[in-house]
Amino acid sequence: MSKIMFMVGETSGDTLAVELFKAMQSEGMDVNAFGAGGPKMKEAGIDLKIDLSEHAVIGIWEAIRNYKKFKGFFDQLLSLALKEKPEAIICIDNPGFNLRFVRAIRKATADSDWDPKIIYYISPQLWAWHSSRVRQISEDVDLLLSIFPFEKAWYAKHAPGFPVDFVGHPLCDRYPDLEFSDPKIIHEPRRLLLLPGSRSKELSRHLPVMVEAARAVEAEPLIVLPNESLAAQARLLIPEVADWDIQVGDVEKALSRADVAIASSGTVTLECAWFRVPTVVLYKTSWITYLLGRLFIRVKHIAMPNVMAEREVFPEFIQSDATGKNLARQVDNFLDDSQRRIELREQLDVIADSLGAKGAAIRAAKSINHILGN
Repeated sequence: MSKIMFMVGETSGDTLAVELFKAMQSEGMDVNAFGAGGPKMKEAGIDLKIDLSEHAVIGIWEAIRNYKKFKGFFDQLLSLALKEKPEAIICIDNPGFNLRFVRAIRKATADSDWDPKIIYYISPQLWAWHSSRVRQISEDVDLLLSIFPFEKAWYAKHAPGFPVDFVGHPLCDRYPDLEFSDPKIIHEPRRLLLLPGSRSKELSRHLPVMVEAARAVEAEPLIVLPNESLAAQARLLIPEVADWDIQVGDVEKALSRADVAIASSGTVTLECAWFRVPTVVLYKTSWITYLLGRLFIRVKHIAMPNVMAEREVFPEFIQSDATGKNLARQVDNFLDDSQRRIELREQLDVIADSLGAKGAAIRAAKSINHILGN
């Protein structure tokens, strides 16, 4: 039996970890899994020592403000790893925490007979903000599992010899056989999907301007949030939305019925692209985080579909530009301009096709099995 430690810090990573864990089991791997993550991991049978997903923060300033809390989690998990000595540590996304964790593991085991394989699933976006750290990750990580096609070539250029496997994107497995309506057709009444984000701070910053935009657009709004806690927060934040449709979870059902969406920048923008939903993207954070980010971020766009296309496929509005008026204008353009929707569909088809074929989790499991020598 292989003892495997999972290091997961966010809701999206919680889902990925479960998909990977089940794929490892389906490949015949006998796994004793434990670590940090979220409720889905616990439900799947992973021995959850700390639920980090409920403490997720976003942005540099927010991380600094919560330093003491995360330092406590960090020390607990490092002690746990040194005690349990797993055969492998699988880090999923969450680079602010996980890159430091694997560095600490390497330092702690430098003079030890315990030398775990360290696997990183979902590449840190070094190509966007910190290419200088590629040397560190190539020294600390034994295998990187990438979900975006351009990353393998990027690492080959910046860290020759570093093992990177492009396994494909999990969306290809989650929603493999979709059927799309004609982009020229709009529902009556028109359907506007609001996706404010998966964290409390995102909701408080994004929902007010989304609601302002929704008021100005002739469409029925639907708000989708990942849990009941955020749904309750939304109703308290803006009492008006208590009378709106608020859906908890099942974002794929909402996307399959939407004519247009307004979405917080993040994983969900790629889901919008996968479902071929015209989307307006916004992002608002603390000004300290924003200004610090401008010093380091080296890509022109924040939404992953735009990064992949190397152009603005989905309109983006950041900070003070993310106003209800600006969002509503772009939503109306998508709803009223059928030719724009047709052209967008063609662009989204190209993006979706580049994400690989079905079987991402299985390919990831096979790569892990191989590096473990099985």
